Amino acid sequence: MPTLIDLRRRIRSVRNSRQITQAMKTVSMAKYKKAQRLVLEARPYWHIFPEIAARVASWAGEDAHPLLIKRREKKIEAVIITSDKGLAGAFNANLLVRAQAFIRERSGASNVGLVLMGKKAVNFFKRSGLRVDRSFTKKVDKLSREEVKDLSEFLMRLYVLNRTDGVYVIYNEFRSILSPRITVARLLPVGFEKAAPGAPDILPDWEPEVRVLIDSVLPLYVESQIHHALFESQAAEQAARMMAMDNATRNAEQLISDLVLVLNKIRQASITKELLEIMTAVDALAK
Repeated sequence: MPTLIDLRRRIRSVRNSRQITQAMKTVSMAKYKKAQRLVLEARPYWHIFPEIAARVASWAGEDAHPLLIKRREKKIEAVIITSDKGLAGAFNANLLVRAQAFIRERSGASNVGLVLMGKKAVNFFKRSGLRVDRSFTKKVDKLSREEVKDLSEFLMRLYVLNRTDGVYVIYNEFRSILSPRITVARLLPVGFEKAAPGAPDILPDWEPEVRVLIDSVLPLYVESQIHHALFESQAAEQAARMMAMDNATRNAEQLISDLVLVLNKIRQASITKELLEIMTAVDALAK
């Protein structure tokens, strides 16, 4: 049975941990509200852009731009987005398990290269033996627009130069505060919108010409979808961390209550034992 001093030390330690988890929950809540606002404001643009790009691509045809040419996927590039920090429940673990499953599915027919964003992804795939073309290990949540643009240009160069036949993004999409949705989205090649049956085959009058317009739209599309994945992942990360810290705080409070109960029982037993000893001594002296 633990002694009173051991229990007091443990209660003090758990209370210190509870203060830390409460502070982290407060910080995560503030970051979550900001990230949620940014995601909800930009979602209409991010969600409508793939439809616009697919429609423009279907009008222009595969020959209009190298990013529209579909090839057999002998080589693919997987962009995996995790967080730099832990203490977010199963946020990173579930995504890395899904990424591993995706890689196993494609490894039989394709040579898989990786672009890793976040320390958790870099550390996880460090000894996997897979080819890592680029990695980001510092402040993924604060990547500048120039860095994202540089990454999008890198991925487009890989595709245009036939160094990859497909680019996929694996990330946590923010759906609710309780649980994110792990999403595997194809970034390149740009998909085509299927025409409705019986729809008239009407092509637009291009202004400016088709190549100029495609050269402007497609890089912007790739960059915006990477931004989309990053912002969704950040909102989901902060929500997961806020919930994890809330659960940790509640568990700490429950543990403190249990320890205080045990402490009181031991103290009561100690007091009862001392009273019995005193009564026994008094009876002995009376005789």
